[in-house]
Amino acid sequence: MELPVRLFGLWALLFCATSEGDAAPTETQPPVTNLSVSVENLCTVIWTWNPPERASPNCSLWYFSHFGNKQDKKIAPETYRSKEVPLNERICLQVGSQCSTNESDNPSTLVEKCISPPEGDPESAVTELQCVWHNLRYMKCTWLPGRNTSPDTNYTLYYWHSSLGKILQCENIDKEDQRIGCSFALNKAKDSSFDQHSVQVMVKDNVGKIRPSFNIVPLTSHVQPDPPHIKNLFFQDGGLYVLGKNPQNFASRCLSYQIEVNNSQTETHDILSVSFFLIIFI
Repeated sequence: MELPVRLFGLWALLFCATSEGDAAPTETQPPVTNLSVSVENLCTVIWTWNPPERASPNCSLWYFSHFGNKQDKKIAPETYRSKEVPLNERICLQVGSQCSTNESDNPSTLVEKCISPPEGDPESAVTELQCVWHNLRYMKCTWLPGRNTSPDTNYTLYYWHSSLGKILQCENIDKEDQRIGCSFALNKAKDSSFDQHSVQVMVKDNVGKIRPSFNIVPLTSHVQPDPPHIKNLFFQDGGLYVLGKNPQNFASRCLSYQIEVNNSQTETHDILSVSFFLIIFI
């Protein structure tokens, strides 16, 4: 009878050892230190921090971070995090340390650092700030004056993107009805990743009386090609054919077309979305 007893005892020891190993809790680490925030370019916000003091020597530190309302959660070994965001509202980041990449593990006490919007009356900031990339050659940004703004306010637009070494000022301010605008050169770069970037924009006045307003414009979100150059029109087999030349910087496969048809005999006015078998462009 000794053999079954010994086997049962060995099985019990193994079970206990395995159970203890699975149940070992992850050690909670101290919080990060010296969390700070800064702004580069116009809208690139960078948070940096130092590792926690008196962290466990057996811990390979990872850092859990998220923005307000637990948005954009991230676990990474780097002691920094950046985000490209308009600075029109308060932005906060919370950071904690932990010993694994498992989100379910309890991180340390979270430390928070915020960056506030610029000073000034929010009603003085420009509104409806929007930008369009025209024919992949220049970008035009337009806006409306703020509610609490003098009619003779002189505006200045600054812009930055990854191909620039510094922030530049837009020189070509103009006004069309109520909207104010400014255009600056922006040619498509040969870098294949250029289209994935954004243009950071800020509008303020020359004397600091209005609150600055920011916008981030993804390059592929607002692109407007020039109209094609129409070289010839003709009817054939009951169809209207248009022979034209594409605007520069665009291939035919990237474009769709609309034709406005005015019939003087019937006094009709139609706008047609046409497909390639009715329209020929070179």
